[in-house]
Amino acid sequence: MNYKHLHYFMQVAETGSVAAASRQLHLTPQTISGQIQLLAERLGGPLFDKVGRRLVLTETGQLALGYAQEIFSLGSELEAAVREKTRQGRTLEFRVGVADVVPKSIAFHLVQPALTIDQPLRIVCREWRLERLLSELALHRLDLVIADAPLPPSVSVKAFSHRLGSSRIAVFAARAMKPRSRKPFPECLNGAPLLMPGEDSAAGQRLRTWFKSQALRPRIVAEFDDSALAQEFGRQGVGYLLGPQVLTHEIESRLQVEHVGTIDEVEEQFYAISVERRITHPCLLAITRAARGELFRPEAHARPARAARRREARR
Repeated sequence: MNYKHLHYFMQVAETGSVAAASRQLHLTPQTISGQIQLLAERLGGPLFDKVGRRLVLTETGQLALGYAQEIFSLGSELEAAVREKTRQGRTLEFRVGVADVVPKSIAFHLVQPALTIDQPLRIVCREWRLERLLSELALHRLDLVIADAPLPPSVSVKAFSHRLGSSRIAVFAARAMKPRSRKPFPECLNGAPLLMPGEDSAAGQRLRTWFKSQALRPRIVAEFDDSALAQEFGRQGVGYLLGPQVLTHEIESRLQVEHVGTIDEVEEQFYAISVERRITHPCLLAITRAARGELFRPEAHARPARAARRREARR
């Protein structure tokens, strides 16, 4: 059996069309169609039915996809096992993808513990949209994907979501913005300039729902997929800035902004997505332990809130 045929077949099954798969694989649609036809002939039955503009797996196709995912998963395990056996005295490569909606400061704090393992390490970081990262994970070009949501049920990638923790959303303002409103939080946000996460982020969707439930209408002056760019706009006083509450002290110190309040009803969730059901990779082990035991432990949520209340009381 030609494993390239299986690879092309999996890409079409995941994307739902030959055209989308061809863009990801950088091949012509004719090449992919021809290879899938050869695989179908080899297996003795059609793999897809056309429903509208999408290709839907036949019963044979569903069976084939399950085996294909197992085959490539075993290939990944083989590669990991060989790397583990021969890694003594060699540099371990850890390939991690970060969804573009994950705040850069959180991404750093999540990935940084990997550097503490007792072995020479080289980290390769990729930042794309989640769908692209999951495709790379399925092809075993990544060891881990960090995202703000678990693996979507609509994605036919055999992977597992490991919850790292969550943080409430904190609101910050540059000192130049303070005189703009004397209303208490969150009423001060009504009609005020606000820097919002992009619509692709899970937190951005929850925030829009929360604003509507509170009858608040902030003036959204900009939306950002890149949180680092949003932080620069916030530092310059363009609008209220949103960020993870667990990093309140760090954000205040680094950006010279002040914590205005915390939206208790809205949380950002963070997940590590891997092909491993049971975590064995040393870098992934270090990341999950540090996230659950340090960054997102309950006390880490409480300290910034207590500090903010003390500052408010002093005023």
